[in-house]
Amino acid sequence: MTFLHIESSAQEAKVKWYTIEEAEALTKKAPRKIYIDMYTDWCGWCKTMDKKTFTDERIIEHLNTNFYAVKFNAESKDSVVFKNTTFKFVAQGSRGYNELAAALMQGKMSYPTSVFLDEELNLISPLPGYHPPDKLDPVLDFIGNSHYETTSYEQFLSNKGNLNN
Repeated sequence: MTFLHIESSAQEAKVKWYTIEEAEALTKKAPRKIYIDMYTDWCGWCKTMDKKTFTDERIIEHLNTNFYAVKFNAESKDSVVFKNTTFKFVAQGSRGYNELAAALMQGKMSYPTSVFLDEELNLISPLPGYHPPDKLDPVLDFIGNSHYETTSYEQFLSNKGNLNN
């Protein structure tokens, strides 16, 4: 009986998602990097990341341990206050975008995009595109454990590969 309970608990592990406002407040109290999943309701690859990447145990562990994870609809019509600035919806064509998404994605509006912020809420880097668990996992390690401060991603992967051999 106990084994079955442990098994079902492992399957129920989920990413703890926050709003951007919650993540900003939390990082002021207990500093942690912020991971932002920039998505839209119509984006098929965003839905694939939800189903395949954000359900992976390694990804859940990285996000819940090293980051405050935020889901942000890049087309949100709600105004958002972040770093004492109000970001609004900008109508454009048949859709539009939220100014915060444009700022954090550096104007390159492609979905999904993973955005990484440091503990002081400064942009580390946007990472556009769909990333399956095996591709996102080393990125979360690289950024979450601050390896990016001292080495290139290529060197990090090379070093990591040498450790695994």
